Amino acid sequence: MTTRVVITGMGTTNPLGGTVAETWEAALAGRSGVRSFENDWMERYEIPVGFAGTVARAPGEVLSVRETKRMDLSTQFLMVSALEAWADAGSPEVEGTRLGVVASSGIGGVNTLLDGWDTVRERGARRVLPLTVPMLMPNAPAANLSVRFGAKAGSHAPVSACASGAEAIGWAARMIRSGDADVMIAGGTEACIHPATLAFFAKMQALSTRNDDPQGASRPYDVNRDGFVMGEGAGVLVLESEEHAHARGARIYGEVSGVGMSADAYDVAPPDPTGAGQERAMRLGIADAGIEGSQVVHVNAHATSTPAGDLVEAMAVSRVAGDQVLVTGTKSMTGHLLGGAGSLESIFTVLALKHRKVPPTINVADPEPDLPVDLVRDVPRDLPASGDLFALNNAFGFGGHNVALVFRNA
Repeated sequence: MTTRVVITGMGTTNPLGGTVAETWEAALAGRSGVRSFENDWMERYEIPVGFAGTVARAPGEVLSVRETKRMDLSTQFLMVSALEAWADAGSPEVEGTRLGVVASSGIGGVNTLLDGWDTVRERGARRVLPLTVPMLMPNAPAANLSVRFGAKAGSHAPVSACASGAEAIGWAARMIRSGDADVMIAGGTEACIHPATLAFFAKMQALSTRNDDPQGASRPYDVNRDGFVMGEGAGVLVLESEEHAHARGARIYGEVSGVGMSADAYDVAPPDPTGAGQERAMRLGIADAGIEGSQVVHVNAHATSTPAGDLVEAMAVSRVAGDQVLVTGTKSMTGHLLGGAGSLESIFTVLALKHRKVPPTINVADPEPDLPVDLVRDVPRDLPASGDLFALNNAFGFGGHNVALVFRNA
């Protein structure tokens, strides 16, 4: 018998809010967390983008000064989210060898790396911080959570670009199913809003340059979309075996019913234009959940607002779940959190099932003609008022990484 994996805690910090409650309220209201920069990066470095989805609350409001000095911003975001999620789960009492961590970042501690190079260049090697390497390494967020919570069952950091946060949740669920842990702390994070990274992504022509309308720049499925909006933040889920959660009387938000992963093996950047790999991940997740595609009522789409990616995904979704499934693209409000996107959007998906309400996609003034899915635009839409509900969260990353998570309501 397969062990059922349930969700007992959630936490986040992101452009919409510093907690899950703030974030959900803002998402249902269709607010944007995208802001223009209050700096001279555009002029000084000739960067064509002057805005991003920056976090609504500084991590220093939660963490101590000592903690912020010892962690890259990506780790700070994850730690803030994990503390909220752990408290939300009721701070489970669990033996350390039965508690694990899977936490990912798409890029790692890039701010620490770039700041360290600035120090070497301008002030010499002797002035570099001794903790630079433990701060910048991609596994630092996972390692810090393992130390903070005493998680000894395993500490893992799968890196799969923009699929990283969702992949972390998938591997955490698999660890519980395999019997390696009873409780897992899982999620993703990113903090790479920096003139260098903006320049790098802009050179790929991946970013929107709608500087005159930053809050309207992320517009998934709109015919005038011109790229994604950089975002930052993190999302964390506390997962447990159903048996462990019931034994301690935990509140349950929902269930991770299925995990599907695949690779395009097509290119290191753009997706396979046929969408075959994305479709395969969704079908694997649905099969893992033991359901049919027609039972999926909602999809929180990867939907980055790029000309190449949005329609490929929409076509794949329609082949798997039909053209009546309610699809939303919450990156229209948060921007693209890269390695943190899949975990934040998993929170949105779980809450959509819990409250039976799908948050809207904003900024879609002129949708693609003949869009093969039912896009939730501008205002929330209700899900069926009764019965078991299943939803997909899609996350796809540069390199052809595809992750599809299937969630079920409690």
